[in-house]
Amino acid sequence: MKKLHLVVLSDFGYVNGGNAAVALASARGLARRGHAVTLLSAVGATTPSDDPDGVRLVSTDQQEILTDSNRMRAILQGTWNVTAARMLRALLRDLDPACTVVHLHSWTQALSSSVVRAALAVGVRVVYTMHDYFSLCPNGTFFNHQQNEICRLRPMSLSCIASHCDKRSYSHKLWRILRQAVQAHRGGIPNRILDFIAVSPFSHAILAPGLPAGARVYHVPSPIEVSRDVPARVAANRAFVMVGKITQGKGAIVFAKAARALGCDALFVGDGPCAQEVVQVYPRARVTGWVSREKVTEYLKTARVLVFPSLWYETEGLSVIEAAALGVPAIVSDTSAARMSIADGVTGLCFAGADEADLIRAMRILSADDALVGAMGQAAHQRYWENPRTLDRHVSELEAVYEQALRGRI
Repeated sequence: MKKLHLVVLSDFGYVNGGNAAVALASARGLARRGHAVTLLSAVGATTPSDDPDGVRLVSTDQQEILTDSNRMRAILQGTWNVTAARMLRALLRDLDPACTVVHLHSWTQALSSSVVRAALAVGVRVVYTMHDYFSLCPNGTFFNHQQNEICRLRPMSLSCIASHCDKRSYSHKLWRILRQAVQAHRGGIPNRILDFIAVSPFSHAILAPGLPAGARVYHVPSPIEVSRDVPARVAANRAFVMVGKITQGKGAIVFAKAARALGCDALFVGDGPCAQEVVQVYPRARVTGWVSREKVTEYLKTARVLVFPSLWYETEGLSVIEAAALGVPAIVSDTSAARMSIADGVTGLCFAGADEADLIRAMRILSADDALVGAMGQAAHQRYWENPRTLDRHVSELEAVYEQALRGRI
């Protein structure tokens, strides 16, 4: 295809989670294909620079709104980031809209929806990868943190507005409602965007009712950066492993309680606000803190089973797919998107979401049966590598999306 000007939008200009990891990896892959790629973030490099793959890294040099000690500044930035919009307009000023795409990955933690308005105002096509549910849900998860359960209220309905679902306070929920209204009516998310990327059929089904009429939705799975190797020797391993942010909503406490009941080895690869509580619940649990991607792979290779106990929907559950690539079976909650990434009874087991007793049941089965866990690991490895999610494949699929989006310009 013809070479494009691509501006990738990510709250963070470095990897601090799945969204940013996909944004940066895809930006570098696209640059290696010869496209002119700029990654604009709010939290990242303090000066414009180039990375080794040719991506121009640009940052507004602002703070994440959650950690900014100046709360009034954080409220204003999170609602409408004037600086980010101004910088994006400057980047787009001399580019031809006919061969330019702005690719939105994240905006709620620093950039705000002002960047989408800035792109649309100059006639540049915006493609949005729906890594989460913030385009519709004020707290981004369809989860009531106070009741510790999935929320099924219609987003922005009176019932939604009245519901205290925020993990912090109801006043914080009201600010999220304000931001959501600004995002929808001024920023244009999602109603003025026409091209969306869904990372899984599961998340697409949840988000579809809120997308604008005529929206084009492309299914582009996120890349998995794992080198092919022989399957891990899971039957010889003992640890049940959870990877990611250690929070209540991610199911960390449910997993810790299940591990305590069984007295098994439990390893939490990551960190988060519930890390101390995990160790209090189960003193034998090990918490690594945040580690490099290479170290995550090392820990997964020592796992008997990956446990994905999330209480909320999630959009995909990349750690389950990464584990499969290494030959590690998974136990996943049946209320999460990760259930789509295993074959129940073949490459792993499902358990009833948030049900500690049912998680114990599944863990007990795979703790006791070496032959079964080994067969599941082999099956997971074989199924993944029949159709691996390489970065090269991901970039090719993105190029096809951009071509369709530009062809549909109005």
